[in-house]
Amino acid sequence: MNRPALNRRNLIILALVCGGLMAWPTLGLAQSVAGNAQAVGATVLGTTTVLASTGNLTGSSDARQASAIAGSVPSVLSADSLHATAVGGPDEIASEASLGSLAMTLAGNTLSAAFVMARAFDVTGSGPAGQSSIDGLSVNGLAISVTGAANQTVPLVGGSLIINEQQIGSTGALVNALHLVISGVADVVIGSATAGTPPSSGSTLLNPGSGSSLPGLP
Repeated sequence: MNRPALNRRNLIILALVCGGLMAWPTLGLAQSVAGNAQAVGATVLGTTTVLASTGNLTGSSDARQASAIAGSVPSVLSADSLHATAVGGPDEIASEASLGSLAMTLAGNTLSAAFVMARAFDVTGSGPAGQSSIDGLSVNGLAISVTGAANQTVPLVGGSLIINEQQIGSTGALVNALHLVISGVADVVIGSATAGTPPSSGSTLLNPGSGSSLPGLP
């Protein structure tokens, strides 16, 4: 894809992301101001790489974003239009992470997707919730039907792929759009969003890192 076309696509995805976050409901005071998002978190043979990570919200007036036209984990994956957003406010916490043109090869497995996105939010009166959007998913040459159900699992050579992985409790939500685990080799999360403080069991964000803070935004 040439640079002008890629830039246009990045702007379109950013507009959709921001529009989606603004459209979420607001009801009362969120219980805790905690949230972050990242496009990629990959630990392969003990080495961790994080791409497009917002880092953690610092308060109810904090909004953070991170983005990249393209990103990669050498010899493992590549993607474009990486974006992550986390917004704190007096009434809600919302976060979202997305990327396009995902291509991955790992331990004899191949995976690709046209678009991947995870969303999480925590709204007082409504509670924590989350969702994923995944288009064009293919694993080892086979098209995968994404059901939309939480924690859909696909077996892999030496491991598994969890689709729309969710941890949702009374104080927060964690959503990983794709979570690939190869035993003893790799743990890779594609599209991860947290709002509030999710349950501690299961997977968590890999080394959230730091993104740019946008003080003063709601």
